[in-house]
Amino acid sequence: MAYSSAIAKRYVKALFELADAGGKVDAIAKNFRDLDAIMSESAELRRMMEGSSIARPRQKDAMSAILGRAGADALMLQFIGILCLNGRLSILPQITKEFLADLAKRRGEVSAEVISAAVLDASHQAHITEAISRITQSDKVALRASVDASLIGGLVVRIGSRMIDTSIKTKLNRLEAAMKGVG
Repeated sequence: MAYSSAIAKRYVKALFELADAGGKVDAIAKNFRDLDAIMSESAELRRMMEGSSIARPRQKDAMSAILGRAGADALMLQFIGILCLNGRLSILPQITKEFLADLAKRRGEVSAEVISAAVLDASHQAHITEAISRITQSDKVALRASVDASLIGGLVVRIGSRMIDTSIKTKLNRLEAAMKGVG
């Protein structure tokens, strides 16, 4: 994991320099957020990214098609193509997380991740962002939302190393453990 994290950081550094020089940092950040949402919703895409059985050029073609439909910037298309051809598509989730965290740090934002059982609409995201802003006492909150249907309901919120888990899944697991102790 540490090895792939170091590789992800090198790719992020290179992409950030290119995006910054071309004035495309915000576009690339939006592309990463869109791609993160697509990855969280598509088990098939995640399998393709993790699998080494698919030829690299085919991975590149598939990712180009997905990103093209999402309206990705040309730099993002080129970057993902390089990842595919270098056999590094499996670290794309790490690269996404690193890029967005690096951007938030450079902008003085608090980075938070929210995992919910269903897709959060803009109103829910705004309420969550406001709550995180109050907790962290920061006006700048970068929220990354993803979906994990196994949570059943509730949320898992990560702010740096802090985690707030209000998911029904966790509550049921705690109840089950407590009941085993009684019986």
